[in-house]
Parts: sequence; C-alpha cells; structure tokens
Amino acid sequence: MRIIIGISGASGVIMGYELLKVLKNFDNVETHLVITEGAAENFRCETNLTLAEVKALSDVVHDNRNMAAAISSGSFVTDGMIILPCSMKTVAGIAAGFAENLLLRAADVCLKENRRVVIVPREMPLSRIHLRNIKEIADYGCVVIPPMLTFYNGADTVEKQIQHIIGKILRQFGLEYKAFVPWQIQEEKI
Repeated sequence: MRIIIGISGASGVIMGYELLKVLKNFDNVETHLVITEGAAENFRCETNLTLAEVKALSDVVHDNRNMAAAISSGSFVTDGMIILPCSMKTVAGIAAGFAENLLLRAADVCLKENRRVVIVPREMPLSRIHLRNIKEIADYGCVVIPPMLTFYNGADTVEKQIQHIIGKILRQFGLEYKAFVPWQIQEEKI
C-alpha cells in the first residue's frame, strides 16, 4: 500500500507526526510525505520537533515546491492521500482545483484518479465559506474527518484523542490501529 501524507499549515501538526509514527509500524505501507511551508512554521511554533525528525518517519519526502515529483502524476499509483491537519487554505485550494503547490496537486491527482482523499480540517469556528468549501470537496469525493473530541472510549488525554482520530483515518484505508478504541454497544444489565 502506498499513501501520500500531507501536513498543511493548520494548527495541530503534531497529529500528522503521530500518524507518521503509527504508519511506520505497518510493514505493508509506503508513505510519501509533503509538508507545506505553513506546516513547517507550525512545527517550530507548536512542538519541540525538528523537521528532520518528522521527515525521518516517511519512506519518501517530497518538496512542496517540486511540481515534477512522482506524486504529481496519476501514472504514479497510490492508494490515496491523507491531509492531517488540513488548513482552510488547503481546503479552498482543493475545492477550486487550484493546484499551486505539490500538496494541492497530489490531492487533485488523487481525486481525478478516483483515489481516496481523507482530510482532517482544523479550524474553529467554521465560517460559511469554510463550510461551503468542505461541502464542495466532500461532494468531489473527499472523506472529511474533523478532529472532534470523543468520550465514549475513555479518551481522557490528548494522546488518546489523537489515537482515536488516527484510528478513524486508518480505517478509511482498511488499516486497523491497535490503540483505536471503537464504540461498542453496551448491553443493559437487568
């Protein structure tokens, strides 16, 4: 399996890093990473991680300015793309087909080739423009997984909340993450 991972300039880049850590443990998954300039700045602002540490978790790293990268062509077969976190600028670029950088071009290619694109939009509150753009890309085939809090699974730390989001994302690609705790029907005791 080959998956493109895009980390865009929204807050929450640590989630992209955690996703890469999880995917590194799957022997059958090859990752292709694109980090936007905004994401690079957010890694500096929000974490103690270096970009080298983040990039080391991916099999292949592509420069966001390299429009000739393999992932910019539909001939390069992938199983799809995950954008985590996904900025509203990136959502707008996908909605408009404005492939001005490699991350947007890779998403555009995945959509035109009918490959799965999972976005994890990070913004709060959402404006009408944001909602319209998210609806547009959902109509075009993107799977939208907002990083919403969950409580039914005992996720009482930020780390457990992130694990839950990653588990939801990976299920879109048929991958099971052992730290993911799904909702289970509770039988009534009489």
